[in-house]
Amino acid sequence: MRLTKPRIAPLSDAELSPEQAEALAPVRAGTLGVLNIFRTLAHAPKALARFNDWGAYVLSRRNDLPAREREIVILRTGFLCRSGYEFVQHTRIGLDCGLTEDEIARIKQGADAGWSAADAALLRAADELHADQFITDATWAELGRHFTDKQRMDVVFTAAQYTQVSMILNTFGVQLDEGQTLDPDLKAF
Repeated sequence: MRLTKPRIAPLSDAELSPEQAEALAPVRAGTLGVLNIFRTLAHAPKALARFNDWGAYVLSRRNDLPAREREIVILRTGFLCRSGYEFVQHTRIGLDCGLTEDEIARIKQGADAGWSAADAALLRAADELHADQFITDATWAELGRHFTDKQRMDVVFTAAQYTQVSMILNTFGVQLDEGQTLDPDLKAF
């Protein structure tokens, strides 16, 4: 975690304006509940509504990456961005999508930590996008051996979304939700 307390405090239900409550309505209908990220973003309800629209694409079946592979990209991006909140949230989601605890630990080590060629290509793509906002020709070609053009586009969309999410979480100081424990590799530095 970059900050030990929020710069922008999450709003309680009692503090919500009607517009903020409306922006949170789709989140309330979901399975995760109203997490601190959403309660923080509710300070900007119009932005929250659009954020939820794009996030819903990235996390839905409209994203052609299989859920497990999508979570590899999300977790690597969150780890590279040093976003403790993101990594904790998506560790749980990743486990639900078929990743093992060992795989989640190896995501932190990168593409050379004993992955299949397809998984290593996803990790390299996330690394390159993080470092240079560009996937090299070699990695693009390797992705093409395992994924369709639409899936390769979704790799970029996913990494971009979770880079943005990590920036938001880190800068606003969004704290872990109740009952969560920070990954020891993402302690404040």
